[in-house]
Amino acid sequence: MELRDRLTSGLKEAMRDKDARRLSTLRLINAAIKDKDIALRAEGGTVGEPEITAILAKMVKQRQESARAYEEAGRLELAEQENAEIKVIEEFLPRRLTDEEVDAAVAAAIEETGATSVKDMGRVMGVLKGRHPGQIDFGKVGPLVKDQLA
Repeated sequence: MELRDRLTSGLKEAMRDKDARRLSTLRLINAAIKDKDIALRAEGGTVGEPEITAILAKMVKQRQESARAYEEAGRLELAEQENAEIKVIEEFLPRRLTDEEVDAAVAAAIEETGATSVKDMGRVMGVLKGRHPGQIDFGKVGPLVKDQLA
């Protein structure tokens, strides 16, 4: 089932179950996708699976930062709400790669691009982003790639 269809069926299910928190999170996801659709419509394109996955990954990252800020400010109920939204969003993201799988993906990307120095890091990251959207935390992978290329 396509990701957009899964989101739509999840939205309908949340309406039937009267799950307000899940429903509002799914509506936020749909709104973000529609915004991207409108932006790409002028160029004659549409939002595909990789773009939707990137949108979801960005939404998770935003909520993680917000939850951290709320926890530091002592607003635990708001941090809890952000964490609940993260769980809903992550249901639609592909499975995260394990550390071993990330290491293997980095090694394969380095080999494929023929990267030999840190100057080639951008090409390696480009391959990883194209091949594993939403499956890797690229903030953590950057230093790993740099270490392997150094």
